[in-house]
Amino acid sequence: MKIFFAIFVLALAGSARANGTFNVHDFGAKGDGKTLDTKAIQNALDTCSRAGGGIVEFPVGDYLCQPIVVHSKTTFQVDAGATLQATTNQAEYMKVPGDWLKAKTSGDFNPFIKGENLTDITFCGGGIIDGGGAAWWGEAEKARQIKPGYTLPRPNLIGLSGCRNLRVENITLRNSPKTHLAPTECDDVVISNVTVLAPAGAANTDGIDPGDCENVLITKCHVDTGDDNVAITAGRRLPQREFGSENTTVTDCVFLNGHGMSIGSGTSGGVRNVTVDHCVFIGTQNGIRIKSQRGHGGVVENINFSNLSMTNVDPAITFTSYYTYNSAKDPVQKPLPQDDVAQPVTAGTPFFHDICVSNMTATCQGSAGLIMGLPERAITNVVFENVRIKAVSGLKIENAAGIHLEGLDIQTEQGKPFLVKNAQVDGLGDR
Repeated sequence: MKIFFAIFVLALAGSARANGTFNVHDFGAKGDGKTLDTKAIQNALDTCSRAGGGIVEFPVGDYLCQPIVVHSKTTFQVDAGATLQATTNQAEYMKVPGDWLKAKTSGDFNPFIKGENLTDITFCGGGIIDGGGAAWWGEAEKARQIKPGYTLPRPNLIGLSGCRNLRVENITLRNSPKTHLAPTECDDVVISNVTVLAPAGAANTDGIDPGDCENVLITKCHVDTGDDNVAITAGRRLPQREFGSENTTVTDCVFLNGHGMSIGSGTSGGVRNVTVDHCVFIGTQNGIRIKSQRGHGGVVENINFSNLSMTNVDPAITFTSYYTYNSAKDPVQKPLPQDDVAQPVTAGTPFFHDICVSNMTATCQGSAGLIMGLPERAITNVVFENVRIKAVSGLKIENAAGIHLEGLDIQTEQGKPFLVKNAQVDGLGDR
């Protein structure tokens, strides 16, 4: 009987190979939400790879799974009505066995779904990938309350590095222990019609974080998380190219809870050519944000924000070289420096320039925002065109040059609309 069953399973797998679809049920997955399906799922992925690629399909069901590895030329298809559920035993994610609370960095963990140096990889299907983050968030919040701004090391939901031709589309990612989707050093990336969900209080649960990537399109996504909705980073200098992150477009997205559309905080590799267009922000902690600090900075240039609608954000604009890792719920807020003095310019000095904000409306719960460079390196050449902001207090501009305000109208409930110090500003007039 056992021999017959084995032959039957092999026959099913052979049929799957013949039509290019590898149904995880054919490899023994139960999808009952109770049985651990890791071996069956990994077997399906490995068999697909050995066959030269194809579709690994998760039909309707709930698949409980430990960390897995994906391969090139694979379409990872979680069908509508299916959920791939990460296990919540933290030890299973450790690269080296040990106490997960003593991990030094998030690099000590494997992500739930991992892929390295892949080509032609797609995630799709209309279903859900759930990271079981509630098992991790409590300790992360405790750590942040003790040390404001601290990120307790944890795994990401999907971590892909060195990949080319990556597609993530028509799928929901939710409840990651940390960042949901983190492509690193990837080229030709399209992220389309993806929903990302995590509770507002879940620390460091970024939505989509392309790091050191080239040629990225993020479009028609709905991101509602506990940290940056989208964060474009360039954390280190790459020998093969001038800018770590280059040619990123974010368009037609909706951002709800979260820390907004961010560039940084790691910009040491350089960020160039970013377009954010036709996006909606509702109740988001920040609107548009470029953030870095001494020692972690680099060049950020040719940035265009256009056709943005913001409602009840706080604030609308933050371009700062004094990022201090504050979060609005930190028990102690690190203050901005007063009367800071210039320091020597190094490779790690942030330099933001050539930024355009156009056709934007915003209502703010607090201030309109902040443009704040360093005394040794100002933020330069920021142009506003047809921008209207209603806020409680105004826009602070400090250590900046070439700031063009002719196209910016700020209406405040308290004080002046513009608070300027050590800055060269055009179009201020008597405002």
